[in-house]
Amino acid sequence: MNSKYADELIATAKAIVAPGKGILAADESTNTIGARFKKINLENNEENRRAYRELLIGTGNGVNEFIGGIILYEETLYQKMADGRLFTDVLKEQKIHIGIKVDKGVVPIPGTDGETSTQGLDGLAERCKKYYEAGARFAKWRAVLKIDLAKNCPSQLSITENAHTLARYAAICQENGLVPIVEPEILMDGNHTVEQSAEVTEKVLAAVFKALNDHHILLEGALLKPNMVVNGTDCPNKATSEQIGKFTVRTLQRTVPPALTGVVFLSGGQTEIEATANLNAMNVLPNRPWALSFSYGRALQASVISTWKGDAANVDAARKVYLHRAKCNSLAQLGKYTGEESTGSASESLYVKDYKY
Repeated sequence: MNSKYADELIATAKAIVAPGKGILAADESTNTIGARFKKINLENNEENRRAYRELLIGTGNGVNEFIGGIILYEETLYQKMADGRLFTDVLKEQKIHIGIKVDKGVVPIPGTDGETSTQGLDGLAERCKKYYEAGARFAKWRAVLKIDLAKNCPSQLSITENAHTLARYAAICQENGLVPIVEPEILMDGNHTVEQSAEVTEKVLAAVFKALNDHHILLEGALLKPNMVVNGTDCPNKATSEQIGKFTVRTLQRTVPPALTGVVFLSGGQTEIEATANLNAMNVLPNRPWALSFSYGRALQASVISTWKGDAANVDAARKVYLHRAKCNSLAQLGKYTGEESTGSASESLYVKDYKY
């Protein structure tokens, strides 16, 4: 990749996953944030969405020691604080890098058993230029795959199609100054074991990095956002944090070149505490040439939303919860998380079948 932005891409990727730092994924679509608001009986309108994102973006008290980047939805990129300051200006002051979701959701791949491909390549270069001008410095694109061994899923067609599309997206991003987060998510749905998950994840990541190489992606200026290697939600044999850590790191060692700057895991419906403990389990293992960090949505926000309840009087309390979860995951990124008391929200399952973002 001969992008004129090469040095900037490398510096941005390194800064986002610097020691103790990770990503807050606050890029939920309007429909998805609506489902979260429904749980607290809050109307899904633009002002409530703006107020909630202000809660997150306006958190100070050293949150930038734990959060290196925030992924925004396009609407949020142009919104303002109640005092009139742009969200992007507030994040720049905190030296938190601004990210943007750029995909347009998934559509079925004809001839498959409900497998999907992600839309959004048309006009992507122009959108990336616009987002860069607005202050964004990294982007996210989510591909979705599923494990159903009885139906031979993920099929080779699904793997090849999604790997190719992720690579095309990554090349367009780097050409326009944005660090691409490459996200091939394998859903937790199913009854597969952790060993079967490892086998499928290895196959998918191998295809993704072959495609990235074919498209001349600058790995030092990119980030990977994979699923952790976990058992399916319907599997009776639940993997321990130690097993998840071992299988996930082994899978990365077999497929991910050391040139890649960092791996930022999605939480994928794990509870807040599971997502933190499993990340820590990886970071106490040897032979990790990449930063292993977090890019959590539900696992950083579930307790925050349930504390906030849409009430301005609860903003300070909700920010304390956000700071706590950010700090716990920062410690896990360093392999120094020692556990915490299991509260109702933090130990609540965040799994959603066939999760749409």
